[in-house]
Amino acid sequence: MKADISLKVGTTSGTLLSIIPNIFSEDILKTVILAVVGASVSFAVSLFLKWLTKSKK
Repeated sequence: MKADISLKVGTTSGTLLSIIPNIFSEDILKTVILAVVGASVSFAVSLFLKWLTKSKK
């Protein structure tokens, strides 16, 4: 069965419109802050492990 583009657009827009009212701005801000902290820690650990393995050679 071939899906029509209007069915895809309707499903996607309906899903987004049902999710958007449930997302609060403080949740988005908290998510952004946690993503930045997580990426920074991951980068720092990667550099540390690279330095640690390089110094053993």
